[in-house]
Amino acid sequence: MENRLDQSAAASTMDRCCLCPLLPPIDEQRWQLPEPLTPQQSASLDQLARRAGLAPELVAVLLRRGHCDAAAIAALLRPDPPPPASDHFADLDKAVQRLRQACSRQEAIAICGDYDADGMTSTALLVGVLQRLGARPVAAIPSRMNDGYGLNTAMVEELAGRSITLLITVDNGVSAAAALEKAQELRLEVILTDHHTLPTTLPPHLALLHPAVTPCDSPYRGLAGVGLAYVLAAALCETLGDAEGLDIALNLFCIGTIADMAPLQGVNRRWLQEGLPRLAASPLPGLQSLMQLAGLDDQALDAQAVSFKLAPRINAVGRLGDPALVVELLTTDNTARALELARQCEALNRQRRDLCDAIEAEALALIEADGERRSPFLLIAQNHWHHGVIGIVAARLVERFGQPAALLASEGDGRLRASVRAPKGFAVDAALQACSHHLERFGGHPAAGGFSVRAEALAALHHDLNGLAATWQQQHGQGLPVEPEALLGLSSIDRGFWQQHQRLGPFGIGQPAPVFWSRACRVEHSAVLRGGHLQLELSQGPARTRAMGWRWQGPAGLPPYVDVAYRLVQDQWQGHERLQLELVGLRASQRDRAVVVLHRNRRTYWCQQEGDDLVVRNAAGNELRQPLAERLARLHGSGGGAIGQGGCVGDVGGGGDIHPYVQRLLDEAAVALGLAA
Repeated sequence: MENRLDQSAAASTMDRCCLCPLLPPIDEQRWQLPEPLTPQQSASLDQLARRAGLAPELVAVLLRRGHCDAAAIAALLRPDPPPPASDHFADLDKAVQRLRQACSRQEAIAICGDYDADGMTSTALLVGVLQRLGARPVAAIPSRMNDGYGLNTAMVEELAGRSITLLITVDNGVSAAAALEKAQELRLEVILTDHHTLPTTLPPHLALLHPAVTPCDSPYRGLAGVGLAYVLAAALCETLGDAEGLDIALNLFCIGTIADMAPLQGVNRRWLQEGLPRLAASPLPGLQSLMQLAGLDDQALDAQAVSFKLAPRINAVGRLGDPALVVELLTTDNTARALELARQCEALNRQRRDLCDAIEAEALALIEADGERRSPFLLIAQNHWHHGVIGIVAARLVERFGQPAALLASEGDGRLRASVRAPKGFAVDAALQACSHHLERFGGHPAAGGFSVRAEALAALHHDLNGLAATWQQQHGQGLPVEPEALLGLSSIDRGFWQQHQRLGPFGIGQPAPVFWSRACRVEHSAVLRGGHLQLELSQGPARTRAMGWRWQGPAGLPPYVDVAYRLVQDQWQGHERLQLELVGLRASQRDRAVVVLHRNRRTYWCQQEGDDLVVRNAAGNELRQPLAERLARLHGSGGGAIGQGGCVGDVGGGGDIHPYVQRLLDEAAVALGLAA
């Protein structure tokens, strides 16, 4: 048992370090401290914290995210039950009626999914539920390497030849016009469930479930493919009174929604809050086997455990293997078979990690060969790279360099296929559209995309992408952004704070885990572990805590005092739980002089606390001084000192109004010095 726990802990560290953002060198970080709270927000902070039962630092995060009052915070912590799905999906009742008929007649039904985690879990969800209810479902998922994305005419013809008369598409279908026209020709009825962009003309179908056909303010708008499959399965289970089938469907909804990085808002948030606490007790042998091999069989599951431990093992199959493996894993009732299939997933995930590491090392060597001439848009091509994993490596390069990146591999006939990733603010879909004259096929969204290009067009494409990236860099600045949301003292980090922190979850797209920062932490101990991970022991007064910086790119030596930006995580090691900081930013702290430098409007200011005063100095040596108590109380209407065009600084006190620029500068100085939320 001890040996198994050690292996699980090792797997846990490997999973987190492969998927967590790397910690860049200090000189490549661009810190942007949070906007100061308004006077009104500051005045209400403690009252809102008491009403919500949350620490003020957590409420400060919510205020900065736009949850502006007690009602908005309450709605986030516990969303209302969603309205009936049939009120938001006009074709839902029609689809359920057809499926009831199929179940009663024991019809053969094809579930046509995609090869990513969303598509595989959607397929397994409907296969499992329909099997329980008497139908004879068949999974039909194309091969990533041989068939490409989506339903095709050959698949439809093959399914029709097996006497299938009903198709359900999951996580695809709305763009499969040729395939569904062939289905109509062969008299196959089609229920479309998809969340990708609706075309102007829809293909033939019996019923459509799509978020875009719901009302504009619908809580169902953010559903991924597995969410739509869950809506359909839940309505069918409720109609036929199958409570256990509903529970199983909820299990797979949780896995697929998190794996697909769907926004954790609306019904996604509500259903995850209901489903995640029940996931560890899932009756599915396949999930239990997968959790055991991932080291999760003895702990409660949250969104981070699903994201870091389960989703990669499922996704690896779609990238490198046969998606039918996952469908069988998540639908089998045989415990021994489930464990065998889970081990195959584990082996493919190890292969995926090895491939990613090898491709990343090769890509970095090619980038380093360019030296200081690194292009604004990283575009790297090697014929032998595996299409299934180049997107993961492209994302790693974005994390490392803070630049958009595309990795390309050969698809034969003089063409290359690319996966593109980009930092926040650079729109991949718009960039590909602007360069579409070079491309044969392309698609994507602001953060990621893909394209096919002929080899002879590659140089011209890279030239144009470089121009777009260079313009973006001029507007957004160099370096990797570090954007903490609230100041937190190390002494505040305890079990009670962690429990309150978890109430803001589940965390993911649309509701990320908060990023805190702590100022002037003493480095008691530092070590660079195997794999290049930075391990620190930090202190503030009597408070001590452990911090990890994954894939640290800086030197082993650190300043004696540092400011750290981090997410709070719970780590398990040999059966023991502990809280630690997962670093996203690290910089030298000017603790000895207690001075913080602010750069505003091309001017530089030096801020510090002197006795009971907050002091700001400019480059000319002029000084702005205000009693700290007044600043922290957010009082307006004291003295007439201001910083004008020439940067003249005076005392702030007395009876006049403070210039808005000065007001803002003093607020930011208080935040930067760690004196205000």
